[in-house]
Amino acid sequence: MLRDVLIQKGLSNREAEVAELVSRGLSNKEVANQLFVTEKTVKFHLTNIYKKMNVKSRAQLIVWCLPHVGFVENEIRNEAPIMEAAQVPAAPAASMTQTIPAGSATVGSIVAGRGNSDIGAMGGV
Repeated sequence: MLRDVLIQKGLSNREAEVAELVSRGLSNKEVANQLFVTEKTVKFHLTNIYKKMNVKSRAQLIVWCLPHVGFVENEIRNEAPIMEAAQVPAAPAASMTQTIPAGSATVGSIVAGRGNSDIGAMGGV
């Protein structure tokens, strides 16, 4: 489906393949391995794709392709089944602690029902 739309926009079959794989999140190296070409060839195709599609980056290409990719919408529907009222999880207990990740370390923790005293002790970080 996406490939047909890309070809109608003026891309070659190979460029459409590259654009489709990139829009699915593959890196240049992964695209190259899947298509049995070099990374340099993938970059060459991407340059041509950007010109033909009038986009300036990989991110813009992906955003353009998303509405045309059938798997995104189907996966979201399959992964997030509608919960019935009896399945809705209960509210967390007041004494439950939440940890805020910051890269590979944690900034601190906030205990529900208490103030942000841990954060203030860290100098407003």
